[in-house]
Amino acid sequence: MLNNYMSILSLNENDNDIKSLTKARPLASIPIAGRYRIIDFILSNLVNSGVKNIGILTQCKSRSLLDHLGSGKPWDLDRKLNGLFIFNFSGITSTLSDIEMLKSNMEYLYRSTQEKVILSSSAVICNIDFQRAAEFHEKSGKDITLIYKRTNNGKRKFLNCSVLNMDKNNNVISIGKNTGLDDVQNISLGMFIMNKKLLINILNNCIRTGFSLSLKQCIRKHMNNFTVNAYEFNGYAEYIDSVKSYYKVNMDMLNLDINREVFFKNGLIYTKVKDEAPTKYFNDSEVCNSLIANGSLIHGQIENSIIGRRVTISKGARIKNCVIMQNCTIKENVDLTNVIVDKNVIIDENTVLKGGKEFPLVIEKKSIYSEV
Repeated sequence: MLNNYMSILSLNENDNDIKSLTKARPLASIPIAGRYRIIDFILSNLVNSGVKNIGILTQCKSRSLLDHLGSGKPWDLDRKLNGLFIFNFSGITSTLSDIEMLKSNMEYLYRSTQEKVILSSSAVICNIDFQRAAEFHEKSGKDITLIYKRTNNGKRKFLNCSVLNMDKNNNVISIGKNTGLDDVQNISLGMFIMNKKLLINILNNCIRTGFSLSLKQCIRKHMNNFTVNAYEFNGYAEYIDSVKSYYKVNMDMLNLDINREVFFKNGLIYTKVKDEAPTKYFNDSEVCNSLIANGSLIHGQIENSIIGRRVTISKGARIKNCVIMQNCTIKENVDLTNVIVDKNVIIDENTVLKGGKEFPLVIEKKSIYSEV
């Protein structure tokens, strides 16, 4: 177990292509797969690997995130020693980089007893065993280890994600960007493993030289000063950085093999517990290949869809290839296809809404939709 490791999660993630779902929340707290939030995956991966000291850097629109995380109890992080530390800068109007946020909380790094650190964001959905990655890092003797996934579909997937350029010994020469020109790409998952003293030195150097971009960009800038290698992750991994990728990941969860890997392979995925009654399926309901969270009332037809908690699907409603978040009411004879419905939405009788498979329609939070 990684008792000598701590982790820092930077939630300053690019949400330019998913603004319709992040107007009132950070990307990390977007509901996913019915009952989870995006941040649940990286938190569970770290805890399952034995990391007991996790710091989270967040800034904008963090109310829903703080409500979801609470004291960290679902992840066994409500501890007297170590546990969950949330550094919330939501009261500051200007956008801060993670370097600036860490600068204000260097005491957290100095006081933490762990000697090594895992840096990550929340945007990657996967079930990774960090213990194996840490063992690889320690055996290699390198200063920094980056975690990556090799893809054979780089022209269509992971566009604009960071790409690792490596030699034959897996040493990282440089970090570029996937522009979609080549299918075979080594996609960085934005996860770094290093010694805590090295991280503190990098931070102090950034502060001294006035470098105020992200910590990961600072590491890239000074890569020639370190020995850097890469650990390959072979499992399911997807970035959520757009409405399209968010929708795809949800639909992937309906694939039984992917579902078992993501939720069970290297440990369970934990989330905030809500004690509710099981979902009730009425005699006129039809459900096929769907994930439905508890507390819902189902009358209509549901196919290939993700349904959150406390959702009402009324008589005659037809839901196909949709993601419906919690507390939504779908009234009688509604027809939805390829639609993402955010929380607390009411869709009135006889409404027909259809999006595309590549570009689903998004109904924003607290909307009321009706047939004109």
